[in-house]
Amino acid sequence: MGRVRTRDGVELFYNDWGSGPPVLFCHGWPLNGDAWQDQMKFVADNGFRGIAHDRRGHGRSEQPWGGYDFDTFADDLDDLIQALDLQDVALVAHSMGGGELARYIGRHGTARVSKAVLLSAIPPMLGQTDRNPDGVPGQVFEDIKSGILGERSQFWKDTATGFFGANRPGSNATRGNEDAFWYMAMQESIEAGVRCVDAFAWTDFTEDLAKFDVPTLVVHGDDDQVVPYSVSGGKTAELVRGAQLKVYEGGSHGIALVPGDKERFNEDLLEFLRS
Repeated sequence: MGRVRTRDGVELFYNDWGSGPPVLFCHGWPLNGDAWQDQMKFVADNGFRGIAHDRRGHGRSEQPWGGYDFDTFADDLDDLIQALDLQDVALVAHSMGGGELARYIGRHGTARVSKAVLLSAIPPMLGQTDRNPDGVPGQVFEDIKSGILGERSQFWKDTATGFFGANRPGSNATRGNEDAFWYMAMQESIEAGVRCVDAFAWTDFTEDLAKFDVPTLVVHGDDDQVVPYSVSGGKTAELVRGAQLKVYEGGSHGIALVPGDKERFNEDLLEFLRS
């Protein structure tokens, strides 16, 4: 594990496991890099170097009062890549992390990037606007912020159920999945929690996706209750030239953690990394 300092002085925590071609994981909200531990070990066991950082305001990274926008998140990611001097890195991102990945490519290019993986990711745009009429209604995001500000511990416990599809008949989601979600969510600062909602709801990544020029894998569950497939994954696959799309039937938002889907994703990820 290690720490790097961003261009605006914020210290970020990261884990760095194994050796070989680098694979950098960007976590979703409100989690941290530990959400990727299964994948980190899996790629490291298979000849790759797995790296996962905690976004500012999350986990073991510092919790500044500002900088919760995607330009800053992309610059933080660039600072980490530069500090570790990563070359030909595969970027793998979940949910909000998909916006971080997209904005990184839009803002910093692909000179250091070999591949991109977007898992249950928020691009091209999550919130409903005149230009994005199929998006998620704005009241949903206001309710999320109210939940965080009202009693965030219980809010995270309630949110975990839909995140993993534990409310669906026959779900493989475990109590452990839900408890781990709550634990990581409680490590996020309340300010980061609220500000990130505004960021991931209303940031448009369409122009960033147009700048993708590396092999890209899009993975999404068709029963994602957090980032609906019809709003995000399907549209992203159409916007990224040559993107490969895999839709998991009955898949939740927490594909990388739910037993069954987790193993399937690991194998799909490894196949893509080796291609």
